[in-house]
Amino acid sequence: MVEISKKYKIGKRRFGLINWVGAWTLYKKEVLRFIIVWAQTIFSPLVSSLLFLMVLSLAIGNERGEVLGVPFITFLAPGLIAMQVIQQAFSHSSSSFMISKIQGNIVDLLYAPLSATEVTISVSLAAVTRSFMIAVVSILTFYFIVDLQIKDFFTLILFIFLSSFILGNVGIIAGLWAEKFDHMATVTNFVIIPLSFLSGTFYSIDRLPGFLQTISKANPFFYMIDGIRYSFIGNADGSIKTGIIYLVILSFFSWLVTYILFKKGYKIKS
Repeated sequence: MVEISKKYKIGKRRFGLINWVGAWTLYKKEVLRFIIVWAQTIFSPLVSSLLFLMVLSLAIGNERGEVLGVPFITFLAPGLIAMQVIQQAFSHSSSSFMISKIQGNIVDLLYAPLSATEVTISVSLAAVTRSFMIAVVSILTFYFIVDLQIKDFFTLILFIFLSSFILGNVGIIAGLWAEKFDHMATVTNFVIIPLSFLSGTFYSIDRLPGFLQTISKANPFFYMIDGIRYSFIGNADGSIKTGIIYLVILSFFSWLVTYILFKKGYKIKS
């Protein structure tokens, strides 16, 4: 008995700086969570975009003329893709934490050998993955309906990543804060949807009065949508460089807030 106690010692398992296996497992679990219900999570946003495109194209037709040097429908399609990228990234991460809290299995995440960094980044990257899948499916579908061509692949990938990563972080914050689905619906209906609609999705901000243009350029959603649209039509409402700098800073800031809240156990630890 003495020999056994000296030979075997209970210690802490060390994963190094990052628990890669655990982080990858959580990421994979989050990805499988939305792939299992692909009709709802991948194709439902596409149907919504197609309905917007059909209704507006029938209502306006060719009377709208050109916007930023392209037909209105060609201008509209990238904005609809960007809007779904934004909204679905938020929906993924917010629903992940909201459902875990309601079902009571959030403790599994808290007791797992994962740091706050690993949890928040894994969930946010899963939201990014969902947004990229939606973007790919939407682009392939719109290609047969609208004269849509990708002119800048790097800008498209960069803005989709930054946009979905930011909204993934915002979704985690909302999921931690919300105590029921009514709270989540409030954030979606009064924050996410209005900001995405009033950020140049359906129009060019050049048509707005000066002070409204200034307000629009303070809206991060404007740069998200404008950057994604620029990668398709080659023209932008605002500065692409300013948008990249703004979104990179916001990406770090949104993740930092997410990290601090989760590490402190905001509304998930008694």
